[in-house]
Amino acid sequence: MQMSTAHFRIAASFLTWLCLAGAAAADPLVLKPFKDELFSQQTVLESRDGGDFEVLDYDEMRDINGRDQIPERRVKQAYVALGVRRSEVKETLDFGARQLEVARVGAAQGGRFTVIFIHGRGGDRRLGVNDFTFGGNFNRLKNLAVDNQGTYYAPSVTSFDSKGVADIAALIAYSAAQSPGRPVVLACASMGSSICWDIARDPTASSVLSGMALLGGATDPDFAKSAAFKRRLPVYFTHGSADSVYAAATQIALYDSLHGKGYPVRFTLFQSGSHGTPVRMTDWRKILNWMIGQG
Repeated sequence: MQMSTAHFRIAASFLTWLCLAGAAAADPLVLKPFKDELFSQQTVLESRDGGDFEVLDYDEMRDINGRDQIPERRVKQAYVALGVRRSEVKETLDFGARQLEVARVGAAQGGRFTVIFIHGRGGDRRLGVNDFTFGGNFNRLKNLAVDNQGTYYAPSVTSFDSKGVADIAALIAYSAAQSPGRPVVLACASMGSSICWDIARDPTASSVLSGMALLGGATDPDFAKSAAFKRRLPVYFTHGSADSVYAAATQIALYDSLHGKGYPVRFTLFQSGSHGTPVRMTDWRKILNWMIGQG
């Protein structure tokens, strides 16, 4: 049977659709670089477990005094790009039974991925979007989100109990609904780690997540009993070896236990780093690419 020109057009259009559909289905998300020469060139002092555990060189004189214009208060201009502020809003999200103040960077809907950062004691949404503190690391995270068509939320956690957990569970569900089928990553610093561990126990909230990062946080010895563990949610730890608030050895022991079970987990230890070092030094592009790539 001979095919008409119209048939050829239809067949060609169908093949084109199949190719586009296949590309969309694969749609590999790899965050493109942003100032990697400043944030990702840290010296590896030790590596084991096939690179899953690394000890990185950290030096206060170089990584604080040499990086900041005003130590711990204002980073040098080379580390930031302030145009991202045009994509930043502060808003109050209404979840019906509860409201939550957040800073959002990037589109409210249709993001290719979402990152939610949970601060520690004494913080609020302003901490996670401050361009100049912590060596400009939050400015980098904001730029990575916008440059890669993602969405970044920094909520104000008013308590680190069941109310705070419920607030973040609502934000996770909301984020997933705004960008259906896209990765959602939860990152928790310091005392905010208690929110991460409680979310891990929540079957509904943890089922939405694509990864969880703990930056200088506490340890949950019962994580292996959680819903997140059962579905093998990727976990990335970063910690300072000289952390006087949460001992690095305890967190390393949890990592070793998880890794020994073949669990998807990584650990970056900053040699001589203190409690706040992970928030300053964590390589956001590296951990997001790993966690999102596990899916």
